Amino acid sequence: MKRRVLVVDDEKGIRDALKQVLEFEDLDVQTCASGHDALRSYAEFRPHLVFLDVKMQGIDGLETLKRLRELDRHAQVVMISGHGTIQTAVEATQLGAYDFLQKPLDTDRILLVLRNALQQSDLAVENVRLREEVEAQHAIVGSSRVIKQVIERIEKVAPTPARVLITGENGTGKELVARAIHALSPRARAPFVEVNCAAIPAELIESELFGHMKGSFTGAIADRAGKFEQADGGTLFLDEVGDMGVSAQAKVLRALQEGVIARIGSARTINVDVRVLAATNKDLTREIAEGRFREDLLYRLNVVPIEVPPLRDRRSDIPQLVQHFVGLLTGAAGGRGRLKPRMISDGAVTRLASYDWPGNIRELRNAVERVLILAPADPVTEGDVERLVGAGGRAYAGADGVAAAPAMGAILRAGTFEEFKQAAERAFLLAKLKEHDWNVSETARTLAMPRSNLYKKIERYGLTRES
Repeated sequence: MKRRVLVVDDEKGIRDALKQVLEFEDLDVQTCASGHDALRSYAEFRPHLVFLDVKMQGIDGLETLKRLRELDRHAQVVMISGHGTIQTAVEATQLGAYDFLQKPLDTDRILLVLRNALQQSDLAVENVRLREEVEAQHAIVGSSRVIKQVIERIEKVAPTPARVLITGENGTGKELVARAIHALSPRARAPFVEVNCAAIPAELIESELFGHMKGSFTGAIADRAGKFEQADGGTLFLDEVGDMGVSAQAKVLRALQEGVIARIGSARTINVDVRVLAATNKDLTREIAEGRFREDLLYRLNVVPIEVPPLRDRRSDIPQLVQHFVGLLTGAAGGRGRLKPRMISDGAVTRLASYDWPGNIRELRNAVERVLILAPADPVTEGDVERLVGAGGRAYAGADGVAAAPAMGAILRAGTFEEFKQAAERAFLLAKLKEHDWNVSETARTLAMPRSNLYKKIERYGLTRES
């Protein structure tokens, strides 16, 4: 598609000359003789670039520039004038002009400004598109009562400096809540820095959070700023904070109390202005009782609690979530979807809504992606969902209390009591692994089982993420 350029000048000779040069560059060009005509044409033509004369009858170029920027704050405008002064150029720049050209116009100069301005326009459009894509990726989708309560609390706490503790099962969207709080806060333009405390070895978590000096420990080959410094002025999100070691907890507590940190190996303290949000899927009260979490740190983090409900408690949101994921995965929602556009039938959506999702929203998204890839026809049918999702999922037990899950059917079809025990154990372990997103260490800890035993059972039953 051709780029569009609008030329605004009350001299016909200038308009015609510019039009000829620009059309030679394979651009779609429209011309106007006044500021009023330009304002009318802009809304219909939607040009990528405007060449605008300063001195014109009626409203002059500077006033036209001001109104154009009010119509479209991303408007790219190059001012042209035969009586240019430094003061006029400064005023035009302050009003948002991209550049300022003097008459008589030089073709080489016009073409240079044209290329640079269009490149700048492309970058602006790309930034807007990327921002919209990121917002879509992190949107909180749903209209159920429980999710509306979460959104209401986010809207209340976001403008304040209060710390927030976000709780909920794995895969419920705790990170989305944290990002929403940051986006609605006065710190929205500052960094949002995330730390997954469960993914960092205990011996490295302090370096990750507070930074280190060169030579402070083996492998410290250069000075390095920690996450607290990186988040200065913004938000630090401590995900899975219940997995943080007690030593690191003490330093985090000091940072929250005093607003200062010290890199490992340095005696110098650094002042930081950071809003801390934390999330966990653990019962921190029980962790405190068992000596794994500091009670005083919980009080510091848990100024405002937000509990994110599991998907089984907001089942009415599943149709909206399915359509949202379809849009993201296929590009229909404005993102760079990797999959070809497809439809999902009402029956398929109803079937998806009938399942109990131990992995919550993360598991639902994976299921939607699976059926979009593997379903043979368009639209995706209820049978496709039953075949591709139901075989590994658990159906929701309705009002009659009868579970239709294939896993339960396999257990009840066991021929002997020993086969029944093995089928039940297999289904139980698979459900727990999914619940903890296949984190074997966390699953073993929850089951009070040695990790080596759990690995043996996984191998024995041939359990995989696709099971």
